[in-house]
Amino acid sequence: MTAASRWIAVAVAIVIVDQLAKFVVLAAFRPGDELPLLPFLSLVLTFNKGAAFSFLAEADGWQRWLFAAIAVSAAGLIVWLLRRGGSRLYCAGLALILGGAVGNLIDRLWLGEVVDFVLVHWRGWTYPAFNVADSAITIGAILLIVDSFRQRRADAPAPR
Repeated sequence: MTAASRWIAVAVAIVIVDQLAKFVVLAAFRPGDELPLLPFLSLVLTFNKGAAFSFLAEADGWQRWLFAAIAVSAAGLIVWLLRRGGSRLYCAGLALILGGAVGNLIDRLWLGEVVDFVLVHWRGWTYPAFNVADSAITIGAILLIVDSFRQRRADAPAPR
């Protein structure tokens, strides 16, 4: 198995976990149902036709295909980047983003919207609901940022 294949397997595992979690929530909840887990964390069932923070959620439906096309393009680019290789942190970040993008793409293609179910809240403040795929994308982006700083430091000339 090549290094790229191993990272793609990580992305596939993320897609499976994301889709299984969404399947369970869709089977157990109706829209608006809420199950408090901790004082600051609940499970809910919401749907998002837009992107992050419901961007373009109120559009007339064309956004489904726009975001699907972006996800397919991003997935192709990420697979190409993984085949080129890189640091472990870089490839892990790409794999997380790939898995998250494909997880949400599946929702868009099958349902026309993304299933969100994790709700973080505290003393009147509520963060928009999200899902496993969103978390993977966010963590992947953070890993890419950390990797870029590490690479910049490694490439910097030694002090004289």
